[in-house]
Amino acid sequence: MTAATNGKDRSRSPKKELKTDPSKLTDKDLKDGFSADEIFNSSTTMSGYTYDDLICLPGHINFGVHDVNLSSRFSKKITLRTPIVSSPMDTVTESSMAIAMALEGGIGVIHTNMSIEAQAQEVARVKKFKAGFILDPVCVPPTMTLEELDALKQKLGFTGFPVTDSGRMGAKLLGLVTKRDCDFIEDRKTRLTSIMTPVKDLVLAKEGIDLVSCNDMLQKSKKGKLPIVTESGLLVAMVSRTDIKKNVEFPNATKDPLNKQLLVAAAIGTRPADRDRVNALVSAGVDAIIIDSSQGDSVFQHEMVKWIKTNHPNIQVVAGNVVTKRQAKHLIECGADALRVGMGIGSICTTQEVCACGRAQASAVYNVAKLAKVYDVPILADGGISSPGHIVKALSLGAGAAMCGSLLAGTSETPGEYFYSEDGKRLKRYRGMGSIDAMKKGSDDRYFGTAAAIKVAQGVSGTVQDKGSIHRYIPYLTQGIRHGMQDIGAQSVQQVQSMLQDGQLRFELRSAAAQREGGVHGLHSFERKLFDS
Repeated sequence: MTAATNGKDRSRSPKKELKTDPSKLTDKDLKDGFSADEIFNSSTTMSGYTYDDLICLPGHINFGVHDVNLSSRFSKKITLRTPIVSSPMDTVTESSMAIAMALEGGIGVIHTNMSIEAQAQEVARVKKFKAGFILDPVCVPPTMTLEELDALKQKLGFTGFPVTDSGRMGAKLLGLVTKRDCDFIEDRKTRLTSIMTPVKDLVLAKEGIDLVSCNDMLQKSKKGKLPIVTESGLLVAMVSRTDIKKNVEFPNATKDPLNKQLLVAAAIGTRPADRDRVNALVSAGVDAIIIDSSQGDSVFQHEMVKWIKTNHPNIQVVAGNVVTKRQAKHLIECGADALRVGMGIGSICTTQEVCACGRAQASAVYNVAKLAKVYDVPILADGGISSPGHIVKALSLGAGAAMCGSLLAGTSETPGEYFYSEDGKRLKRYRGMGSIDAMKKGSDDRYFGTAAAIKVAQGVSGTVQDKGSIHRYIPYLTQGIRHGMQDIGAQSVQQVQSMLQDGQLRFELRSAAAQREGGVHGLHSFERKLFDS
């Protein structure tokens, strides 16, 4: 239809005239891109979008990057100062990771691929942790040779070890062996008993000492390590000068406001026996239960959520995984305190490929978060996170926090030992909970495959490169998130989500060429260094 037949001269529309008269420009004329609602709920698009399909358009900056507040909600009653959660995978989160995550302001979810007793013990370790104290140091026996010690040091990455009569924690302390004790010994068959610093020459602290007193003792003695022993000489803890420097103060730590213990979550399945697991975890002090299922909208999970909320009403329950509004509504109505969003989008997950079921993650997060907000229930964006930018996008689409697996895999706090590839790279193993290896350990319940004669893998096993300690890696991630929030023009997670809801936050879709352009390109070679060491 032409302008003439429509009775209007569109060539002289007010909109076109505004382009030549700056004084008449309105806020609407200055809006670039699209709102999230226009992208995800447009009647003209039938696509599902991933994080990489989207780019957030920049806003106005009137604050410093240090002013960005990352506090957000993990569940109805648990707030995190760092919106990052370590995934309940058996190559990602046990007590060491959960402790480190809580100290850095996030939270760790201890995996369920172990016995009830072992998982409860992992939870108890987190709850008993005191910053600065090493409660489970690796001990060695006096009969160990320097050759064996060399191999142990290479696997673990540190050089000082307490020597106990049985080589275990809680046994009689005999001495310490450090780098300077063994560096210049040529015969590597020499046993530690002949070269260690004996207990009579050590500075010792008695059980019950506080961290300030430990620090004073280390300063006065000019020692690097301080063993803590019982009256009978049994080793109960260690304090390291370097750890005191790191651990004296973690201002963002996720703690109980009353007893100051670190908060910790743990995963369970949906079998009847998992009710016994819940009881044991609650007795150990767990703060939140995550029901670990690839498809959370099942009668089994509905019953489990209701049972936990009836029998343990103070425990926060995170249900999932879900990717649709209807799934989310069902679990919220059962009593879920938070939802885990994502299906088939993890780096080692093959659910979408094998089962032809799931959803692109950006679409899933936005749509589920929109429904969950009506009920005031936070969501966790689970999977598809491979950079700080992806976390920024997850938060800007409505997530309370990002649950990360591969992003954190390979750090020194993850379970497992390092090994070296043929080209000299330091690696750790990483596997999906839907891999055959993990299923053999018990995770098939997550995929409703416990009684199946043939187990169908929905994940793979692989390796990841060493990323160093969480205590260096999380600050890099959070600083990247702050920079992203600053560029958007949002000073807090709450503000960026308000901008999302009122359409002030704008997005564009990226073509494949735009995605290439937004990454490193045009170089013969380059080195990617994540942070200044």
